[in-house]
Amino acid sequence: MSSLRAPQSLLNRLNLESGEAVFNYEVMAEQAASLGRMGHKAEAALAALKAHDAKDGSEGRAVVLKAAVDAVWCFLVQREVMGLRDRAQIVVQYEIPREVMLRLGAR
Repeated sequence: MSSLRAPQSLLNRLNLESGEAVFNYEVMAEQAASLGRMGHKAEAALAALKAHDAKDGSEGRAVVLKAAVDAVWCFLVQREVMGLRDRAQIVVQYEIPREVMLRLGAR
């Protein structure tokens, strides 16, 4: 009776059971969770801006707009930290208004 197992040299090179592999997995999981949280915050802030504009009220719009800009900025920074630098798809997917994108300049 024979069993199959990976060559020991391969297992050593991949460090599948090392503390570093476990740590790297935890870091990637936290990055993904953080990106998800930032995405949800951006969605909520953009929805609040859209709802405010639908009510056609200019009162308090500056506060809602600033919240949307801040949330989108945080989301885009989190993406860039993870190496995801293409904004075009995100702008389309999240329907980020041009006004918000223009205000993302220097902080």
